[in-house]
Amino acid sequence: MSLKLENITKKFGDFTAVNQLSISIPEKEMFGFLGANGAGKTTTFRMIIGLLKPTEGRITWNGQAIDYRMSPFIGYLPEERGLYPKLKVKDQIVYLARLKGMSKKAALKELYDWLDRFKVPEYADKKVEELSKGNQQKIQFIAAVLHKPKLLILDEPFSGLDPVNVEQLKEAVIDLKNSGTSIVFSSHRMEHVEELCKHLCIMHKGSPVVHGSLKEIKRSFGKKNLIIHGDFDFQFLENVNGVVKVKYTAEGVQLQIEREEVAEEIFKQIVDKGFIRKFQLEEPSLNDIFIEKVGAAYE
Repeated sequence: MSLKLENITKKFGDFTAVNQLSISIPEKEMFGFLGANGAGKTTTFRMIIGLLKPTEGRITWNGQAIDYRMSPFIGYLPEERGLYPKLKVKDQIVYLARLKGMSKKAALKELYDWLDRFKVPEYADKKVEELSKGNQQKIQFIAAVLHKPKLLILDEPFSGLDPVNVEQLKEAVIDLKNSGTSIVFSSHRMEHVEELCKHLCIMHKGSPVVHGSLKEIKRSFGKKNLIIHGDFDFQFLENVNGVVKVKYTAEGVQLQIEREEVAEEIFKQIVDKGFIRKFQLEEPSLNDIFIEKVGAAYE
């Protein structure tokens, strides 16, 4: 079931939150959305699940418009916590699962399986407000996936989590993808998108500035990173033709170069300067591409 957004525009009065967004999200894959706050990611997610109506354009899943009948097949983890603080975890999860068409028995079985997986079986009888922020996020995640959705929307799923919890949640997300769920997620962390997604879209002020497969995006960017570690002065490299950026590190230097051949030229120039511990040519990072396209580092 592929998800298609065709010329989607969303206006709030005079303000355009999303402008002419057209993307196709492949089935059974993880698709990444990147963009600074206010770029239009959350508004796009709310339109996908039917909470907001587009001002223009259409959204289809498997060729059909998304409406309330599709609710049992869709999971949504919002960026803001949406749980009732005074309710016990199991009461809350069962209630939300019943809304998705599950029986109480099936919901409790799934809940205990997930709590065991996250090594917190005792949370079932705790109130949400008694849990830490990270553990509330786990419960919110369970609420989004308990009914085994075919399409899962995750808005900043790893925000506010410590590294151990990030790994736990990441493994769970990968397992869901491998079992056939189509996943769309946004993250503040470039490395998560790089690690998890084959396709992505970078949004800026409501418009897509980069969109496609990660491999193709990196290839078409052209520039590469060259890392050199050694015990000599690297300053002369600033003047080499094809060197775009120079960043000095404790071990040596990191260069951004226009094309692969520049690395060859640099190697010839440094080979007799002293001992070279490392000479490594790398693909550009997603952060490099983001800075170039959006004009700012993504904090």
